[in-house]
Amino acid sequence: MMSGTLVGRAMLGWGSGLVLASLAWVTLAVGQEQSVRPGINDDFMQADPSSYVERFEKEGREVYDQRMTIVQASGVEPGMVVADVGAGTGLFTRLFARQVGTAGRVYAVDIAPNFVYQLVRDCRQTGYDNVIGVICDERSSTLPPESVDFVYICDTYHHFEYPYDTMKSIHSALKAGGRLMVLDFVREEGVSSDWILNHVRAGRGVFQAEIEQAGFELVEEVDFLKDNYGLIFRKR
Repeated sequence: MMSGTLVGRAMLGWGSGLVLASLAWVTLAVGQEQSVRPGINDDFMQADPSSYVERFEKEGREVYDQRMTIVQASGVEPGMVVADVGAGTGLFTRLFARQVGTAGRVYAVDIAPNFVYQLVRDCRQTGYDNVIGVICDERSSTLPPESVDFVYICDTYHHFEYPYDTMKSIHSALKAGGRLMVLDFVREEGVSSDWILNHVRAGRGVFQAEIEQAGFELVEEVDFLKDNYGLIFRKR
């Protein structure tokens, strides 16, 4: 397992409120000692990233169809420093790289080295020189303290094996007043598919409580998604 690696330019370069809070606290306490979802990222570690492009970047996937609306809702502006945590094939990395322009930069963060290397290589070939790859580990984003203005996590929070540790590292990486945008799958019994119910460990209430416990406050919700929910937080 590689951790804390930067793939830089020269190298071509992741019921009640009381009940929900209690569940989140149990999750966080366990997460300090052991993974909440062991092995959930194993399939990505040796996979060919190109085989995931069709899965992640296709019509019919809600976050792909709504990608431009999502970027607009993020509030990202030219010159900002953005971290795309769980960057995958780089769909939003490229969109944010265009949004921040040459005066800004985007950290493409992922736990799978093969995805990071391919993503940065593709960005160089298409002219996005403001993208820097970061290979994180299962406990930390490995981003430098107070280095980013905005963090984006799309359909990835449920892949965090140690959510409290990872979110504390993201809290540390954000500048004062920095913002965090989290999109994840709606998970509701009787509503969500069996795949979602089996793959995603908890619903919005638990995830929101975990994120708030790590030092964030909810400031906005996006209202244009159906299969996903979107939450925007500010660093406390």
